[in-house]
Amino acid sequence: MSLIPATILTGFLGSGKTTLLKRVLEEAHGQKIAVIENEFGEENIDSDILVSDTQEQIIQMSNGCICCTIREDLRTTLQDLAAKKRKGLLEFDRVVIETTGLADPGPVAQTFFMDDEIAETYLLDSILTLVDAKHAAQQLDDRQEARRQVGFADQIFISKTDLVAQDETDALIHRLKHMNPRAPQRAVHFGEVALSEVFDLRGFNLNAKLDIDPDFLKEEEEHHHDHEHGEHCDHPSHAHEGHGEGRAGASGHHHHHDDDVKSFVFKADRAFDPAKLEDFLGAVVNIYGPRMLRYKGVLHMKGTDRKVIFQGVHQLMGSDLGPLWAEGESRGSKMVFIGIDLPKDIFMQGLEQCLI
Repeated sequence: MSLIPATILTGFLGSGKTTLLKRVLEEAHGQKIAVIENEFGEENIDSDILVSDTQEQIIQMSNGCICCTIREDLRTTLQDLAAKKRKGLLEFDRVVIETTGLADPGPVAQTFFMDDEIAETYLLDSILTLVDAKHAAQQLDDRQEARRQVGFADQIFISKTDLVAQDETDALIHRLKHMNPRAPQRAVHFGEVALSEVFDLRGFNLNAKLDIDPDFLKEEEEHHHDHEHGEHCDHPSHAHEGHGEGRAGASGHHHHHDDDVKSFVFKADRAFDPAKLEDFLGAVVNIYGPRMLRYKGVLHMKGTDRKVIFQGVHQLMGSDLGPLWAEGESRGSKMVFIGIDLPKDIFMQGLEQCLI
């Protein structure tokens, strides 16, 4: 049996997860989807689009999709679904897990790597995060869960942009980009999203291309040139201020936010010493793992003609040999780290010391 792709759908209360799910479930896409939802969720999809029978945990829908609620834990539910699929009792092509609006997607993502049986049955495709344009600024200011959901995202959908002024949307996009430059952002209307933007995004595929927004890198570079030798003054909040004012006031007052979820990029032309890098990454993951939401990179390593692709979630880190460096391609490393109050200078200096 080939691996069953799984998508985690997250987003703060009222951001439109259920609307998006309804659309995915009701569309005639010919795919059979199993939806798992945390039943203490504030918005209960069952009551909306299904006549739910409280005795039955799994409900089959008219178009062949399946809905079930988590009564025990996610692991048990995933095992249960896979067992029924193997026995031919249920037919489905993929799984979507809707987390509650207050959930941290980290432990959900980790389930797919920590448990051998789950890892051998399912493939985690991506984490989708919905952000409500009308209430996002307040939620991101007040709630760490909302900031974490942004930090974990492989794709961000911004809902309710029709309810706010364009400059507010621009400020939000700019802020989200600083928190997570690797997730593309898209404004969506009433959850109307093409399925190609929801499924098979390969956000967790080690060999998927490393998407870091090119403008983000440009901003970072401009910023570094100002402070070539004054590492201590390169604090992410300064970056916000500089760029905020440089955008002709379009960004409102977002540059006062010093979000604890931030990202930074490390780039180098010299090759890494594999042993030194392994030791350093092992040490930082050991210390800062719980605060490291997502990290990913394409690395130029001494001793191999292939690119080395690495990524991680919290303390779980993996690497893989990627394609050969093309002839004439300039070899270099590019890494992005997204986390909660990570000490950027320690990471940057430590990585620098791992170069040959």
